[in-house]
Amino acid sequence: MASSLPQYYSILNVNPKATADEIRQAYKRESLKTHPDRLPGNATPQERRRATERFQIVSDAYYVLSDPSRRAEYDALFNSRPSSAFTDDSSSEFEQEQASGNFFENFAQFFQNATGSASAPGPGTSEKADAGPGAAPRRGGGGGMGGRPDAHGVFGDVFEEMLAPEVAHVRPWWSWVGGASGAAIGYIVANVPGAVAGGFAGNRLGAIRDAKGRAVGEVFRELGAGQKAEILKALAFKVLGSMS
Repeated sequence: MASSLPQYYSILNVNPKATADEIRQAYKRESLKTHPDRLPGNATPQERRRATERFQIVSDAYYVLSDPSRRAEYDALFNSRPSSAFTDDSSSEFEQEQASGNFFENFAQFFQNATGSASAPGPGTSEKADAGPGAAPRRGGGGGMGGRPDAHGVFGDVFEEMLAPEVAHVRPWWSWVGGASGAAIGYIVANVPGAVAGGFAGNRLGAIRDAKGRAVGEVFRELGAGQKAEILKALAFKVLGSMS
């Protein structure tokens, strides 16, 4: 495939006329579907690479479309090019990741030409996008719009919002209350297996609530792979209506 531009609206499954709230809700759905930590422990390296690529692309899309000035600049480019210049649903994760990575490398140049000035750097940007597909971008400021966002940093901001009810207060007994509540809900959804999964996830969510005063994303990253997977599944059930 020739070098293409990323179709960020399609990546988030929203209409180009979508509101800011619709874009935020779409990011919640897509990030929970694609988060690499939801993969089972026996996932192959190829499966993890594809999930990481997709998660980064979704984060790229949200980073651009969630900010009014970045979105306006992207729309100017989007409306000035034919649809054939962009990736489509038949493009692989590798092709879309390459398109998005190339887009960020040239972002400042594109919009200097279109608007006469480059955008100011945003939070969570990296110094420079890493070259290989699925490579984790480096964190840091700077880089302007030529810097690619840190996918986990982008997710962390929205993740805190999704867990807001669970981290609203500081009470050491919330981990126990969370475990009991999660078990009850899990039993209703999937009987005994659901109770086990729900109780475990509820306990972990309660533990995060107990850790008020630290960033939720920071606490989340310190959990084991299995714990993170259960929390993401519980959030998926809350946001998507599915434990899958």
